[in-house]
Amino acid sequence: MSSITIIGTGNMARTIGTLAVAGGNTVEIMGRDQSKAEHLAKALSGDTTAGKWRAVPAGDIVITALLHDGVVPVVAEYGAALAGKVIVDISNPFNATFDGLAHREETSIAQKVTEVAPADTSVVKAFNTIFRNVLEKGRPNVFMAGDNAYSKADVAAFIESLGLRPLDVGGLKMAHWLEGMGLVTMGLAGNGVGHWDFALGVNEFTG
Repeated sequence: MSSITIIGTGNMARTIGTLAVAGGNTVEIMGRDQSKAEHLAKALSGDTTAGKWRAVPAGDIVITALLHDGVVPVVAEYGAALAGKVIVDISNPFNATFDGLAHREETSIAQKVTEVAPADTSVVKAFNTIFRNVLEKGRPNVFMAGDNAYSKADVAAFIESLGLRPLDVGGLKMAHWLEGMGLVTMGLAGNGVGHWDFALGVNEFTG
């Protein structure tokens, strides 16, 4: 099993943390509000602990369960404390009208994280195409992108421990397109599907 640190105390932190504990992983919660981090750690039960903000995360995999505009500043704030870690960015940088991405250029939050993280830190994009309610009660595919094959293997093993299917879409440049897929799910929820109880996935046909 994996050792996981989740930076954030919101709904996605709670959902992923709940699945991680159920999957037998070691989980640590970190948040700017220490009382919220401790409350969530207690709610998750198991051996979940609450780490101190900006301390070296106990987990080998660090999940930034934050709004998109907070991810890069928080990684920069942690700085050397993240050296040697695998950072998993789950954010979606949607614009105010949810019909485009917040950044105009072909980049991603995950790619921007690499610009401020320590050189020996690996970054993986994952979980951003899944609505929280589906993650809570379903078994969706989890698309992931990253440049380090070993780090992606570690994240894939963690995803499998949650009872989910990891699907590698390629290098970290593909994180931009995963963010686009997140935007597509929003469009489907408001139009063709008309509700939030679905997820994008892959069906394989062999003949």
